[in-house]
Amino acid sequence: MTKDKKTAAGRRAFLAGGAAMAGMGALSITIPAPAWAQTWPRRPISLVVMYAAGGGTDAIMRKLAEEMSRAKGWTINVINKPGAVGGVATQFVAAARPDGYTLLGAANYNRFVRVLGHAEFVPWRDWLPMKAANAPASWSVRKDSPFQSMQDVIDAARANPGSVTISTSGTGGVWHEVSLILANIAGIELKYVPYKGGQPATLAGLQGEVDIAGGGLHEHIDLIRTGELRNLCHARASDVTLPDGTVLPSIGGIIPEAQKLLPVGATYNFMVQRNLPPEILQELADAFRAAASSEGFREMMERQFFELDVLVGEAADRQGALMETVTVDIFNKNKEAIGAEVKTAAELGLPAPEDFESWWPPADYTPPPIS
Repeated sequence: MTKDKKTAAGRRAFLAGGAAMAGMGALSITIPAPAWAQTWPRRPISLVVMYAAGGGTDAIMRKLAEEMSRAKGWTINVINKPGAVGGVATQFVAAARPDGYTLLGAANYNRFVRVLGHAEFVPWRDWLPMKAANAPASWSVRKDSPFQSMQDVIDAARANPGSVTISTSGTGGVWHEVSLILANIAGIELKYVPYKGGQPATLAGLQGEVDIAGGGLHEHIDLIRTGELRNLCHARASDVTLPDGTVLPSIGGIIPEAQKLLPVGATYNFMVQRNLPPEILQELADAFRAAASSEGFREMMERQFFELDVLVGEAADRQGALMETVTVDIFNKNKEAIGAEVKTAAELGLPAPEDFESWWPPADYTPPPIS
């Protein structure tokens, strides 16, 4: 089969995958609504999560749905539709009527689908992202690993490029991207081993299938606390000291060049169609802010080692564009590791990362119509 035929077949399979649907759950608490909103919503809202149940994106989206329901008196059904680095869920929501009844539970500003050629929309211009939280990246090893520090990994990888293995949650996903970024800054070459999600990637490190478990600090923290994993570094802005005195080192203190990028890792975003009626966009934005600032959501952030970081409006758009710019740059520098077609910055109309400040906002950008 030729490359063009393989690509066409892959796209057909990708689109066909959008028909599959996973489990559904709903939450509802009724309180009085503003007068105009009594006509909307008249029926339950669907929140379509782009990753599988049980992961960080799913947990955060379900909690936000619960708190939005509590604040607004809405019924929100949560549906999981994983596949194509978020592309399956995105295509499903994009095909829905723009009436506010179908929302996207996303991660990482949904920036991978355009970079990898799964979609042509611009996530920060054609959609409206609402950011709730960050999950900083983490590199950890088994307690009996010969690597006692990040410097040990750097020395070994420089002595024998490609000999050190690290797990990722999937080729072209966020933990793969972050590992490429950190390895690039450190000037080392690693071997990336993909798994189907952050939890399997963590277990691969715990079971010795790879030298390093790559993933999010929230995925490693319980095993770090029990001593089964030893943290080599994380991508928060500064070191973390656990209650027992254990210090988890920031990559910024090990490689100073990395400090300007921190924190780096996964982000969690509601995304809605930007062409919704302005009053519905405003209502959704208000509900999102209420949920993200609720006591219940804040407690979850602290308990599971996420970082609360709420952005709505142009600030969220700007960060989404910046992150997509970084993704395009690092994926093009590591095409062999990605193993798939990667769009260039020129094809996507994006600048080089170092030119972003002077480029933003682009001429075709319009701030969202929300306060």
